[in-house]
Amino acid sequence: MSVTENYYPVNGIHLHVAEAGDPAGKVILFLHGFPEFWYGWHHQLAFFAQQGYRAVAPDQRGYNLSSKPAGAKAYTLNHLTADIAALINQLTSEKIILVGHDWGGGVAWTMAQQYPELIDKMVIMNMPHLQVFQAHLRKSLTQKLKSWYTGFFQIPWLPEIISSAFYYKLLEESMVKSALKNTFSPADVARYKVAWRQKGAVTAMINWYRAYKYYPVAAPEPILVPTLLIWGKKDYFLEAEMAQPSVDKCRLSQLAFLPDATHWLHHEKPEQVNKLIFDFIQ
Repeated sequence: MSVTENYYPVNGIHLHVAEAGDPAGKVILFLHGFPEFWYGWHHQLAFFAQQGYRAVAPDQRGYNLSSKPAGAKAYTLNHLTADIAALINQLTSEKIILVGHDWGGGVAWTMAQQYPELIDKMVIMNMPHLQVFQAHLRKSLTQKLKSWYTGFFQIPWLPEIISSAFYYKLLEESMVKSALKNTFSPADVARYKVAWRQKGAVTAMINWYRAYKYYPVAAPEPILVPTLLIWGKKDYFLEAEMAQPSVDKCRLSQLAFLPDATHWLHHEKPEQVNKLIFDFIQ
């Protein structure tokens, strides 16, 4: 697969963006979550480029080679969605396919509320609708325990020190130990560590969690963008009970469970995930 890497000026910053496929093809845009970067979508970029799409995966604000503005308030959802809206408008004048995982799914859900005119169809992976997540978190002790790190990340400085210690051991284990065995190769982990050690990256990544409290979720219903939610049921971080209430927020939706996949389903089951996406957008 041939990947080109470019920088796009958006919303007062620059996003580093990986692209593959036909420059004239329909745009399918992939939004990564924590603690990934564009490379997390390499299986999907290769597949959809082969299908004739223009497959695009940015490093979102604060990650890898993209700009890292200072302060938690620079990472509120209104900034994150404005980045992606500005990127879409530079890529194409047509509606796109939007795919998001984890925090990238949170951005995608919010894009569908704020910028539905830019999106033809949307695919979310292992990320509930944000209102569903907030409601579930209030009533589920299990989810509170699974989300312990979100509270830890509110502390100044200490999360950065611990996350970076022993050559990013905590970040590495948050992926490797919660995924199916051998999902992430040593070469994959090495690429992630290069991204994590970019100046200011760890603080910027954690600032996504710190900024959330500054942006209350307002979600007029229903979501009008046709939506596919794919959920790995062995997710260590997010309970599958949130999946159905999330698709219930959409006027047109499909829900697909992968019983043997975890939070990292697009790495573990790329062929199955790619087929689900391809069938849905066709």
